[in-house]
Amino acid sequence: MRGGPRARTVSHNGKRACALPLCSDKMAVAASSGVKVPRNFRLLEELEEGQKGVGDGTVSWGLEDDEDMTLTRWRGVILGPPRTSYENRMYNLKVECGPEYPELPPYVRFVTKINLNGVHTSSGVVDMHAVTALAKWQNSYSIQMVLLELRRLMTCKENMKLPQPPEGQIYSN
Repeated sequence: MRGGPRARTVSHNGKRACALPLCSDKMAVAASSGVKVPRNFRLLEELEEGQKGVGDGTVSWGLEDDEDMTLTRWRGVILGPPRTSYENRMYNLKVECGPEYPELPPYVRFVTKINLNGVHTSSGVVDMHAVTALAKWQNSYSIQMVLLELRRLMTCKENMKLPQPPEGQIYSN
């Protein structure tokens, strides 16, 4: 990752984990000014960014169902980073933005089976305490930020060479 944020190793409940600086987000401007953006306005902005393909194309997101007027259920895709055991794989995720979003973080679960510290091996649920963007959630954070952080975790020393389940396997729930 030339020029990007550098990972550092930190301890969490006695385990070593990779921590990365969080990416900046243009939505932070509204949050820092003390303005509380209504949930649906915020999610519509995130939807528009996902549809436009904002970013470098390594993550994508959108509504699970275009008819979801509550903007609650989302799908995310992470492209596995090069020079890792995740390379050349696409990881599908479900993201649920509850009624308190963006004041509370979304619920995130991998659909595609993955071996990654901070992801429950039996269900694919992302441990909110193991991912900095979720553990230290701020209302200026976004779905894109969570997906990018999960992708960066794949590049951490303790994760990058973990053996992966056979390609194409999904969690049953």
